[in-house]
Amino acid sequence: MTRSLLPRLSLSVLLPLSLAAHAGAPVAAVRVTFDREGIQSRQAHGVADRATGRAVTADDPVRVASISKLVVAIGVMRLVEAGTLDLDADVSDQLGWPLRNPAFPDTPITLRLLLSHRSSLTDAAGYYATPLDGQLKEILDDPRAWDGAHAPGTFFRYTNLNFPLVAAVMERATGERFDRLMQRLVLAPLKLDACYNWDTCSAVSAAHAVVLYDADGTPVKDDNHGARPACSVVPARDGRCDLSVWTPGTNGATFSPQGGLRISADGLARIGRLLLGDGQVDGVRLLSAASVRTLTTPVWTWHAGNGVAYEEDGSTPGRAMICRYGLAVQTLATPGSDCGDDLFGDGVARVGHAGEAYGLLSGLWIDRAAGSGVAYFATGVGGSPPGRHSAFSAIEETLARGATAPAASE
Repeated sequence: MTRSLLPRLSLSVLLPLSLAAHAGAPVAAVRVTFDREGIQSRQAHGVADRATGRAVTADDPVRVASISKLVVAIGVMRLVEAGTLDLDADVSDQLGWPLRNPAFPDTPITLRLLLSHRSSLTDAAGYYATPLDGQLKEILDDPRAWDGAHAPGTFFRYTNLNFPLVAAVMERATGERFDRLMQRLVLAPLKLDACYNWDTCSAVSAAHAVVLYDADGTPVKDDNHGARPACSVVPARDGRCDLSVWTPGTNGATFSPQGGLRISADGLARIGRLLLGDGQVDGVRLLSAASVRTLTTPVWTWHAGNGVAYEEDGSTPGRAMICRYGLAVQTLATPGSDCGDDLFGDGVARVGHAGEAYGLLSGLWIDRAAGSGVAYFATGVGGSPPGRHSAFSAIEETLARGATAPAASE
C-alpha cells in the first residue's frame, strides 16, 4: 500500500481532558473509519517514536497484537478453499505427531477448535519464547499446557498457543515459511506493506515503525532506529539468528502468528473492508462470502461455566469481555447484563478483534448492517483506566466511538 499523502488530523478532540491528563495517556493514537468503498476519515495524535519526535500517521506499521489472529484465520480459509486444509480434520495428521489433551486422549483437536479457542490448551506453559532452533512440541509435552478439566470442544479459553499450532499446520501443509505464506495468501494480494515480524516488510515500512512503550515510558518493542531489527525472532539457543534452520511446522511460534503482525491503521481498514465486502475489496476477491460467514459466525456464546470470558494473559476486566466468538473473530454487544462486551455502547453486534500487548491497545470492528467500520490503536497505555459502559478501557471506548465518547470520570 502506498503511503498516504492526506494530511494528519488531530485526535486530541477524541481524548477527553480527564484521559489526556492521566499518566496512562497515549504516546500515540490513531483512528481510521471506513466503509465498503474506502477510508472515510483518518485521525492521528502523538509520536511514533519519542527519541526522534516523529509524528505518528495512519500509514505507520504497528504491532497490532491479537488482531494478528484474525488475519491468520483469513489465510487459513484461503487454504481451506483451495482444499489444502480441512477445518474439521485432526491436526495431528498435518503436524506429524499426536496433538492430544492427556486427560482426553481419544478426542481429536481440529483447526476449528484451535481458531475458536476451544482446543483445551492453555498458555500456562508459554507460547512465544521457543528458540529459533527449538520445537513447539516441547511446550505441548508440559502438562501445564493443557486444561485437564475440560475436553476439547466443550470450553472456551482464550489461548495464544493455539495460533503457533495453526501456523505449524499451515507450514506443514504447504512447505512454506509462515511469514512468507501470509504474504502470498493475504498481504500481497491486498497490496499491504505489512508483515509477521519484520523480515518480509519493506525497508520503507520498517523505517516508519511505531515504537511500543511500557507504563514508565520505556521502549519495549520495535525501537528499531529506522531499520529492520538485526533479529526479529527469538534467537536460537546459541544466540544465532539464522533463519535457514527453519523447518516446516517445527516451530510455529517463530513469526508470532498470535500477535506479531506489523500493519498500519490504513492496512487494518483494508482488512475490515474485505470482511465488509464478503471477501472482496477493491476488485480483489480473496475469500468467498461463505468463508467470511464461517469466520464471523459465533461458534461459542458465553454463559457461566462454559468458558473464561477474557484473555488470562492480559488485563483482567471486571466483567465478561469476550462473550461471542467465531474463528478468530469476536462479536460485540452480546445481550445480557452479565456481559461487558458492548464496546460502542449502542447494542450493535459488530464483529472484529481487539489487541493488547506491550502497552498497546488496538481494535478492528465492522458493522456489517451499516457497511462501516473503524480501526484504531493507542500506544503507551498500559494500565489505562476502565471504561464507563463496557469491560474495555476508557481509551478503547473513546477510540471506538469517536468524539461522542464520554470520559470515564463523567
